[in-house]
Amino acid sequence: MSATITRSHRSGERHSGRNQLSGQARLERRWGLILALPAVLGFLIFTLGPMVASFFFSLTDWIIGSSPSFVGLGNYQRMFTEDDLFLKSLGVTTYYTLGAVPLTMIVGFAIALLLNKQVRALGVFRTIYYLPTLVPSVASAVLWIWIFNPDFGLLNSSLRSVGLPTSNWIYSETAAVPSLVIMSVWGFGNIMVIFLAGLQGVPRHLYEAVSIDGGGAWQQFRHVTLPMMTPIIFYNLVTSVIGTFQVFNQAYIMTQGGPNNASLFYIYYLYQTAFTKSEMGYASALAWLLFMIVMVITVLLFRSARRWVYYEMAGAR
Repeated sequence: MSATITRSHRSGERHSGRNQLSGQARLERRWGLILALPAVLGFLIFTLGPMVASFFFSLTDWIIGSSPSFVGLGNYQRMFTEDDLFLKSLGVTTYYTLGAVPLTMIVGFAIALLLNKQVRALGVFRTIYYLPTLVPSVASAVLWIWIFNPDFGLLNSSLRSVGLPTSNWIYSETAAVPSLVIMSVWGFGNIMVIFLAGLQGVPRHLYEAVSIDGGGAWQQFRHVTLPMMTPIIFYNLVTSVIGTFQVFNQAYIMTQGGPNNASLFYIYYLYQTAFTKSEMGYASALAWLLFMIVMVITVLLFRSARRWVYYEMAGAR
C-alpha cells in the first residue's frame, strides 16, 4: 500500500513538473511574440504594405491629385517604346556600375593588403583610410563639387602645377560619369574593412606551406590569398552592384542629371518622375523594374559563384 502511494506521489510530482515547465514555455512564447510584434508590424506597415501598394500603382496611370486609372502593363510598355530618358538613365547607371564597382573593389583590396602588414602606427593608417566613409554623403558631394571645379578646383590646380591638361570634370558631358566613378573610390572604407577582416582570417599555415615549397609572394597571393578571399570578394561584389544601381545623391546635389542628361542616374530619374512630374503610377513601374533588374543580376552573380567562389569548409568550389 505504501509503495503504491509512493509511486502515485512521484507520478504526481512529474506531472506537476511538466505542467510547470509547459506553463513557463507558454509564458516565454507569449513574451517572444509580444517583443517580436513591433518588428513584424513595422515590416508589414512600412515595407511590405508600401511594396504591395507600389505594385498596384505601377499598373495604373496615377498623377498626384487625381484618381488612379488601371492601365495594366501600359507603364512597362511605355518605358521601352516611348521613354528615351528611361533607356538613357539605365545606360548611365550601368556605365557607372561597370566603372565604379571594379575600381572601388580593386583599390579597397589593395589598401587592405597593405594594412594587413605589421608596420608601425597601423591603427592610425586604418583610421585615416576609413575616415572618408564617416563623412555624410551630402557633405562629401559638396566637397567634391569644389574638387571638380574647372577654374579653381583642387584637381585642375594640381594638373596645372605639373603641366598636365585639365578637364571640366562633372561639367563635361563626356567626363561626368568618369568623374563620379573617380569620386566613388573616396568611399572604399567599408569594402576595405571587410577585405581586411577576411585577410586576417586566412590561415597562416597555408602561406607557410607555399613558402616551404619554394613559392614567393606572388605564389602566396595567387594560390592562397585569392582563393581564400573569393567569398569576401563575392560579398563585396553583390553589395557594391546593388549599391551603385541606387546612386542618387551625386546626381541630385552635384549635377542635377546633367549636362545633357549625361549623369541621369536611374534613381534620380525615378525621383524626378515621381516628385517633379507627379507621375506616381509610372514612377512605381520604374521602381519595380529596377527591383527586377537588380534581382536578375543578383541571381546571375550567385549562379556564377559556383564556378569561382571557394569555401574552405566545403573543400571545393
